[in-house]
Amino acid sequence: MTRQPTLQDVAQAAGVSIATASRVLNGSARRVGPELRARVLDAARRLHYTANAQAQALARGGNPLVGLLLHDIADPYFSLIAAGVLTAAAEYEMRVVIANTGTDPDVATTHLAALRGQRARAAILVGSRTTAEAGEARLADEIEQFTAVGGRAACVGQPGLPAHTLCPDNTGGGAAVGRHFRGRASVAVVAGPARLQTVRDRLHGFRAGLGRREEFLVEADFSRDGGYRAAQAIPAGTTAAFVMSDVMATGFCTGLRDRGLRIPEDVWVAGFGDVPSVRDLSPPLTTVRLPLVEMGARALTLALTEDQPQTIGVPAELVVRGSTDPTG
Repeated sequence: MTRQPTLQDVAQAAGVSIATASRVLNGSARRVGPELRARVLDAARRLHYTANAQAQALARGGNPLVGLLLHDIADPYFSLIAAGVLTAAAEYEMRVVIANTGTDPDVATTHLAALRGQRARAAILVGSRTTAEAGEARLADEIEQFTAVGGRAACVGQPGLPAHTLCPDNTGGGAAVGRHFRGRASVAVVAGPARLQTVRDRLHGFRAGLGRREEFLVEADFSRDGGYRAAQAIPAGTTAAFVMSDVMATGFCTGLRDRGLRIPEDVWVAGFGDVPSVRDLSPPLTTVRLPLVEMGARALTLALTEDQPQTIGVPAELVVRGSTDPTG
């Protein structure tokens, strides 16, 4: 047989009805006798038949599938959250598919619609809300459609979507860095894209903690290269820099050294997230710690176990290391 075998082919080879073959291969709750079951499985094996995932979902009344939609799996911030989701999914015996959405809510909407078509059990959306009001409204509508057909949804980010939401304390974390920087003569901020609510929250908190506005602000991509380019842009005489993500801060520190600047003697540097690699920088990076793995696991647990949407704050903690402590 050169074409893909069908359920009908299996049924004919086994000498059973299509309904019986479907009950065996698509996981129906209706029982099939052991003799018929063995005949169907033997026929499927001989024909190299692969069951249709959507048919299985319909037969079982749902699909043990979790969709994990996040901005960038290559960023350690997001990959650690993903690790938490995967750990929890294994405990619930569920499969996970991962998609990068970037920062466009319409991309997330498209992926979520596909998950709805597959009757996925849950969807976890990780990333900042944006200033794209129309796109955010379309995403909210798709979440409502997803949950209307039995799906469960949870978000890691800011409130505003009709789903469980874990809200990292970006404002409080930024304020802690600002207080730590008080007394520094010339302060720079390396911010991510201004359309992201995360950036706005961290900047608002930082300014409140610092007690004034920063002397210089540069917008950069949330990437290592974005941080490196930002280090070339800050003015001479800058004595402290708040870099809004650890992956950016890694490139930023390299960029400062390439300019001949010392950390922390010339410039203090602080990041955000506390991904493990920043502890191995020289000097180790001062940063704001979030429980990233736990956030991912909790998001999935909320989606699967709680009916009414909950909004839960996640505390942030400043961890002072050698990049802002000359004695460290």
